Amino acid sequence: MIQFVDVTKTYRTFEGPRTILRNANFTFDDGHNYGILGANGSGKSTLLRVIAGAEFPNSGQVRRNGRVSFPLGFSGTFHTQLSGRRNALFLARVYGADEEWMAEFVEDFSELGPYYDMPLQTYSSGMMAKLAFGVSFALDFDIYLIDEATEVGDARFRQKCARIFRERIARSDIIMVSHNGNTIRSYCDRGAVLLNGRLELFDSIDEAMRIYNRTLGIIDG
Repeated sequence: MIQFVDVTKTYRTFEGPRTILRNANFTFDDGHNYGILGANGSGKSTLLRVIAGAEFPNSGQVRRNGRVSFPLGFSGTFHTQLSGRRNALFLARVYGADEEWMAEFVEDFSELGPYYDMPLQTYSSGMMAKLAFGVSFALDFDIYLIDEATEVGDARFRQKCARIFRERIARSDIIMVSHNGNTIRSYCDRGAVLLNGRLELFDSIDEAMRIYNRTLGIIDG
């Protein structure tokens, strides 16, 4: 379970403060997979970082019951001057995993070849995503945070990721942000819409999609 209690998250910009969440109170219940929808710039990625603890709210409290992953797709998880292997070893120490096993798992899963031992600053965005998937799947979390990074690599690699996703969902929950409604429907059973500093949760993906489409000016049917 993840609970937000009176959480406010605001950024300062050249145009003035921008509020991602304003006095937010909501709960992601155990046993459900949530898909979060929101327009570009609405703050979906920021919300995931707040859930993970990678960023702190300006006020309020985030309560986490269980091990929460770093957001897949969040480049701040890694040190770009280190190699993929060194990053995997470092994160193994952080999360208390077996270093040798994790380094080998990530090497095999990510299929980076010689790039695995090269600095991340030489990686393409797709290679970074493959590394992120490998590291995340090597660790056991109660809740996985996914930041629009489910479609990476060729069809075979995507199938491999989908297979691992299914295995994780069987024993863990996920919170995903994506613009792809089909992706959210594939993995999530509950929806949410982030708009104007408010996150509204729904018991079904279809209901969340209707509200989201309405904010974009799309007429259902």
